[in-house]
Amino acid sequence: MTRRLNPITTPRFEARAEKARRNKGEPGSATGSRNRANALAAFIGKKAEIDEMLARLQALSDDHFNCAPDEAGWAMVGTLEHYASLLKRITDSAFGEGEHAR
Repeated sequence: MTRRLNPITTPRFEARAEKARRNKGEPGSATGSRNRANALAAFIGKKAEIDEMLARLQALSDDHFNCAPDEAGWAMVGTLEHYASLLKRITDSAFGEGEHAR
């Protein structure tokens, strides 16, 4: 009978666990500080990316989504419905609503 190793105690698991401990870093350690600084820089970069997208969407909305009053039709309503459904997925996730309700 072949004995199966417990994956929790394998050397590979131990190596991964040690790497995770190092990457997490202890408060005040050089590694932990560097990881937090890298995470903060990445966070600020992603936030700026989102802010830019939101500003562009707001400008497009202010311009009625480039739709002149005589061009408004069901096709444009469908387009806006699609945009709204995508944004609803984001807001539901961000605010814990809809399918993301806690």
